[in-house]
Amino acid sequence: MTETATRYLYLARHGEASPDETELTDRGRRQAVLLGERLRRTPLSVCHHGPLPRAEQTARLVRDQLDDVPLCPSAQAGDYVPYLPQRHELPAESADDMLHRLAQFPAEERERGPELAREALARFAGPVAGDAPRHELLVTHNFLIGWLVRAALDAPEWRWMGLHHANAALTVIRYAPGRPPSLLFYNDMGHLPAELRWTGFPPELHV
Repeated sequence: MTETATRYLYLARHGEASPDETELTDRGRRQAVLLGERLRRTPLSVCHHGPLPRAEQTARLVRDQLDDVPLCPSAQAGDYVPYLPQRHELPAESADDMLHRLAQFPAEERERGPELAREALARFAGPVAGDAPRHELLVTHNFLIGWLVRAALDAPEWRWMGLHHANAALTVIRYAPGRPPSLLFYNDMGHLPAELRWTGFPPELHV
């Protein structure tokens, strides 16, 4: 039987992006640097990141604050719709609105997303092979963070919706052998000054 050890998965949404999403804004770059400084004392073994510019640029700025942490691009860490619910799965009072919102996303994101999401769970979640704990950073997008948190809490598959993550905020999930996943903290913005918090959220969710 293969020995397994605890995985600590650090989840971060990319920094604030320009309107066309081709690069980070000045605020986004500052957010990424501060996130890297926050993680400086964490024994990270790898920084996975999505292929889009805003995720790659964030990962590089974070890595610049760390010591010899390799970058690992991953299609599974990209921006896509992780699960398409059927109407009967959703709360009756909000089903129409939720399905309408999902229909606005590009067909490619909706069609390929569920397969990538299953691959992401297989790749990033759960204990790791070996006898030593592993700490991994995943710089990704709002939907995938919601999907991984949803899975860790054993919530219904559609419940990735409604889980919002601010730019450069930090979430950590612990996967220990023989135990259910533990959500150690969620959407932590303690490393960001007030003027850099809550970006990436609609205004009505700012608190």
